Amino acid sequence: MIGIDIIDIKRVEEKAKKETFLKGIFTENEINYYQKKGNNPATLAGMFCAKEAVAKAFGMGFSKFRPIDIEILHHESGEPYVSLSENLKAILKKNPNLNISISHTDTIATAIAITTP
Repeated sequence: MIGIDIIDIKRVEEKAKKETFLKGIFTENEINYYQKKGNNPATLAGMFCAKEAVAKAFGMGFSKFRPIDIEILHHESGEPYVSLSENLKAILKKNPNLNISISHTDTIATAIAITTP
C-alpha cells in the first residue's frame, strides 16, 4: 500500500509553538532531532507528513492509533526510517516493512510511505 501527504510548513510552525502539539504528536527522539536541526519547521513538517503518509499506507489513518505511535527516525546519513510502537504493532498484528521518503521546499513539506509484505 502507498500513502502520501503534503502540508504547508507555516501551518506546522504555528502549531509547534504549543508544547501540547509537540508532545502529543512527536516522540522525545523526534523532538530532539528537530532541536538538533535548529528547530527548523521544515524538519518538523516533514516528520509530520511522514506520520500521515504511514497512517494512510496502513489504510486506516489515525482512527485506531495516535501519531505518536509512529516514530520517524534518521540514519546517520540522514535517511529517514520508521519505528512503530508496540501498541501499533499489536493493532496491525504484524511489523510491516516500511519505506519512506521526505522532501520539502521553503514552504511545503511532503512524504510518501510504501508498505511491502
